[in-house]
Amino acid sequence: MYHDECECSGSSFGMAPVIGETVPDFELDIYKDETFSRAHLSDFKGKWAVFFFYPADFTFISPTELEDLADNYAKFKELGVEIFSVSTDTRFTHKAWHDHSAAIKKIAYPMVADPAGEIARYFNVYIEEGDDRGLALRGTFIVDPDGALQAFEVHANNIGRDAKELIRKIE
Repeated sequence: MYHDECECSGSSFGMAPVIGETVPDFELDIYKDETFSRAHLSDFKGKWAVFFFYPADFTFISPTELEDLADNYAKFKELGVEIFSVSTDTRFTHKAWHDHSAAIKKIAYPMVADPAGEIARYFNVYIEEGDDRGLALRGTFIVDPDGALQAFEVHANNIGRDAKELIRKIE
């Protein structure tokens, strides 16, 4: 559904993203290479961007998905793709998870902190109600080098994703 109101898992969601629409120039609060930084999406113009949402740090399935991306990161870079893993955690939580998880230590791509849920709301994966209120659904969004959304998929939080399938879509 595009630009329709939808009801998902008992949570009320707003407008769905639109294929071909330009993604806003978000300010990104990043944890990467054991440092904190800020960037804008426009800083990555000319590259493909993948926004890879997951519910929260220290949750089930997320470490295996993010480790799978890390294990395939060289291929993404070869294709001119930057990966942005995004959750509604803070950058400090990202650092704590990185410091305590062997799987997450492998991550060389930016981990984006979205504690206010602004990016998650734009992509319509922010959970507004229920037990998971404040978290994000598992959503994958592919943005082309000009900043236009080209593909997306959203899963329930108990369904994992595969990096090789994402690579196939980008190729």
